Amino acid sequence: MAYGSAKGKNEEHAYKAIEKSIKEGNVKSPLILFGQEAYLIQWAVSSLIDKYISPAVKELDCSKIEGATLSLKTLIEQCETLPMLSEKRVVLVTDFPVLAGNKSRGFSEQDENELSEYLKNTPETCLLIFTGESADKRRKLYKTVATAGACYEFSSLDEKLLKGFIEKRLKQSGKYAKASVINRWIALSGYYDKETDYTLYNFENDIRKVIAYSDSEEIFWEDISETSSGNIETYVFSMIDALSENRKGDAFKLLHNLLLSGENEYKLLALICSQLEVILMTKELSEEGRSFDEMKGLIDIHEFRIRRAIPIAGRYSLIQLRKGLSRAFEVDKNIKRGILDARMALELLIASI
Repeated sequence: MAYGSAKGKNEEHAYKAIEKSIKEGNVKSPLILFGQEAYLIQWAVSSLIDKYISPAVKELDCSKIEGATLSLKTLIEQCETLPMLSEKRVVLVTDFPVLAGNKSRGFSEQDENELSEYLKNTPETCLLIFTGESADKRRKLYKTVATAGACYEFSSLDEKLLKGFIEKRLKQSGKYAKASVINRWIALSGYYDKETDYTLYNFENDIRKVIAYSDSEEIFWEDISETSSGNIETYVFSMIDALSENRKGDAFKLLHNLLLSGENEYKLLALICSQLEVILMTKELSEEGRSFDEMKGLIDIHEFRIRRAIPIAGRYSLIQLRKGLSRAFEVDKNIKRGILDARMALELLIASI
């Protein structure tokens, strides 16, 4: 079984694993490509099609089937059809509900059992690919493919791979950015925030925008801050970072931009409290002499966020952080009691941190 993800510390990411299989010419069939990074799944599908399909007969030798309307008969017919002029025929099944563990109209449990049996011996002339956002690893379908072919989970990229992704896209357009700028860009994006919906598709779009915006070969932080979307949680963290460096003007600018964009004051305050809690936890563990690896095990957030919090925590004392968090909680109470106007309370809190 071939398997790749970004979850395990020493596991090879899915896109690296399948890239290697394509180069070595040992791609197995059938395949399941799934996970949150749809950008990489699309890249893998395109790479496989380029590998096995002749461009002249692409429409004939490559068949795409919507999983929601898939029938067992249609799938088998497509797989059994011989390629015209290509090395293999590629049959792509997208968003098949059964793969995710859901029911599919017109596809019974008996059909799934028959499909699983068929997948044990698909024709060598066919590369069958299932794609989707998720896959139920307990299902017979998944287990059969894992044994007879290969399954790849395209999870988020780790820092090294993400930086490589950004640098490569910039280089392709004759641009570059310093490592410190790329680090701030990643932080601004919120790619590693716990409940983020910011993916490589968003990053690709932001890279295109900053390339179009910049007039020079080098990409500067100002170019990124003017064009990148990011998310609210990351902007709040950047606001606290600015405060820790005594850049109150920048902090107020970030706050006012968030308010002008229509962000809810209560949500902003809750995020400020949440970010201060992370920074305080990091500071407390650091004071206890805990290593970075120990912090990762004790704080249930992505390690990138811990790494961002460490320098901010170093600029404050424990007393200052505890007072700041206490003040934020008090402001929250005063707003809810109607003692303070929400916007004014936020400005006073920022001024006092």
